[in-house]
Amino acid sequence: MVVGLVGQLAWTVENMYLNVFVYDVITPDPNAIAAMVALSAIVATLTTIVVGAWSDRIGRRRAFIAFGYLAWGVCTAAFGLLAPAEGVVAAPFLLAAIIAVIALDCIMSIFGSTANDAAFAAWITDATTPRTRGRVDGVVAIMPLIAMLVVFGALDGLTRAGEWRLFFAIVGAVTSVTGIVAWFLVRDVPRAADADAASGSTLTRIVRGFRPSTIRANPGLYLSFAVWLVVGTASQVFLPYVIIYLQRWLQIESYAIVLGVSLLTASVISILGGRLMDRVGKRRMLLPATGLFAIGLVGMFFARDMVPVIVAASVALGGMMLGIASISATVRDQTPEGEAGIVQGLRMVMAIMVPMIAGPFIGAWVISGAGQTYVDLGVVKPVPGPEIFLGAAAVLVLVPLVAYVRSRVERRAR
Repeated sequence: MVVGLVGQLAWTVENMYLNVFVYDVITPDPNAIAAMVALSAIVATLTTIVVGAWSDRIGRRRAFIAFGYLAWGVCTAAFGLLAPAEGVVAAPFLLAAIIAVIALDCIMSIFGSTANDAAFAAWITDATTPRTRGRVDGVVAIMPLIAMLVVFGALDGLTRAGEWRLFFAIVGAVTSVTGIVAWFLVRDVPRAADADAASGSTLTRIVRGFRPSTIRANPGLYLSFAVWLVVGTASQVFLPYVIIYLQRWLQIESYAIVLGVSLLTASVISILGGRLMDRVGKRRMLLPATGLFAIGLVGMFFARDMVPVIVAASVALGGMMLGIASISATVRDQTPEGEAGIVQGLRMVMAIMVPMIAGPFIGAWVISGAGQTYVDLGVVKPVPGPEIFLGAAAVLVLVPLVAYVRSRVERRAR
């Protein structure tokens, strides 16, 4: 779990603090953030598809994890080189700075996806069984929350002081060291490879995951991914902008405390829910978790003070993580033997790439439409408002519909 936690710590920096870095240092235009998130998601998805199928074919994950983390940390540290000494990118260099940060983000995503999304996620599937996956995915689901808590508690002060170079250097160093440690901690599971996994080229295995015949043979798996797509899109409507919202719109100076308490409470909800999930069933947990997620989002729309925000955020994040754990555990159960890597590639398309393209642009559209602004040193700047949470809740309305279609199709198949 050390490897998983550090991976989520690095993803937290990319998915949340890198957005703050762009907003504060380069440009407050939400479309720049949305474009960066979308392009890195595309690169991450393509990488996971290729590396996932490749690791299936050779039957080994450890080398991909260790080398990927090592290079991932180097790229993360390199973001500090883009931070100008004067604190803000000058206008003549604005376009070059935007291109540079997006390009480096894409390169970082290649190594991060190799290590975490393709190899480590497939390794978890190899190392678990249907009886243990509810509790395991309940713990895995809180890793992003714990990672956020670590970053907020230990490193947020550096970002608020404008010490971006030191911030990225620390996270990069920790990630690279984890790659070295992973070589000794992670052991390849023998069943990760079988005769069928070793047959055929990597390209053949990649294509197989997208063939109509494969979809017809595994309808439940692909409809589970469709559910994940909806939940993931809803989360990406607000997550890229949530720190900016708390800091700039609500003007909560102690927003790190708000996020810290909310993340701890949400982690407890996810862990307890994961244990309950193994008893009542993964599928039965989906709709209650989604309902909890939606209630928390609506609460965030109305919350203005610290305590109400903490309560609403705890409910929203707890429901989100519990819903993702339910879907993730179900997908692992539906994964064909010897094809965990291929399935991780499919997961990246449905649960990461599409949501990270659609969600941030939905959020940017909501932000632009709402027209919320604040004044910084006499300059009027756009800022995310509470409308992003209603936008996310509206997307969740599709979850019961897709879940109903999945149950009908699976009953018909049986």
